[in-house]
Amino acid sequence: MANLLLVNEETSRYPQQKFRKVESPHDKLFKETFSHIKVTRSFLHHYLPPGIMKFLNTDTLKLEKDSFISKELEESYSDLLFSADIDGKEGYVYFLFEHKSYADRTVTFQILKYMAEFWDAKMRKENLKTVPPVIPLVMYHGNTSWNTPDRLSKAIANYDDLPREIRQFIPNYKFLLFDFTNYPDEEIKGEARIRILITMFRDIRKAETVQELLSILERSISYLQELDDKQTGMEYFETMLYYIFSTATNVTRGNTDEITEKIKNHYPEGSRVIMSLADMFREEGKELGKKLGKEEGKKIGKKQGIEEGKKRGKKEMEEMLVKNAIKKGLDLRIIEEITGLSQEEIQKIASKLKK
Repeated sequence: MANLLLVNEETSRYPQQKFRKVESPHDKLFKETFSHIKVTRSFLHHYLPPGIMKFLNTDTLKLEKDSFISKELEESYSDLLFSADIDGKEGYVYFLFEHKSYADRTVTFQILKYMAEFWDAKMRKENLKTVPPVIPLVMYHGNTSWNTPDRLSKAIANYDDLPREIRQFIPNYKFLLFDFTNYPDEEIKGEARIRILITMFRDIRKAETVQELLSILERSISYLQELDDKQTGMEYFETMLYYIFSTATNVTRGNTDEITEKIKNHYPEGSRVIMSLADMFREEGKELGKKLGKEEGKKIGKKQGIEEGKKRGKKEMEEMLVKNAIKKGLDLRIIEEITGLSQEEIQKIASKLKK
């Protein structure tokens, strides 16, 4: 990805584009937050156990360009790799962010695979005989709390009962888990963007009314106003709004005025961008609908014949359209506008996708 020097920021991997389109809003918020060294350093200081922090020199923290997420898992995971001196020697901190609605039981194997791939690449590229340590961090938010093992040995049957002579041949490691699903307010600390990210991940999908959504927005704006650099604040405000419009289930054309008014009162400099962002989402939704409808209609029509294709094609086209729109992160209200389907029909299709 292209590098960009932001005002008063040490590093960012995002090109400065207005309303840039990113497939996953969770991925966008995660990377836009932690790709700034200042923010990541603050997170490590506030959330890592003191026993680890005393060995980690965050003054040497540097964002690496490498990613070890496979293409097929990009919709479920994001990752960022940082180098930093650990106990005075070369080391790495690996952030893995899981943004599915449930905790994947295979995550311990995934991390082991990513670390092994990193070590292999490091050894080959630099002709090393040994590899540096990696501290893996797993950040998660979903519909349910994390309930899977945080240590590889817990995923191996009868590991603790095995003789020591056998266990020595079986790999084992532990990762640090940060489950944002039910994080208490008093434990949300650190730089403003960290507090916004955790608040958004924890609360947005739970908001059942516009008033609840406005309350989350007001709290996040109060954090945003702590930033000394207003340009940085505006750029992150755009990312924050993108996330709200992408994931909240109650943002519609009817209540955009309410949100705009809240922004005018609490963050006047941001009121100019909200309507443009809302319009962008609606246009994206319409274009996606036209494209998917045309493509799926053609495929099904050819297979089933003209008349049968029209009947069956319409139903399958609608289902495919809804599934793709959900994967793209579009709000259910926008999907309702695009397809003309009822919320009940959309929810029925969405439930199939979860299975």
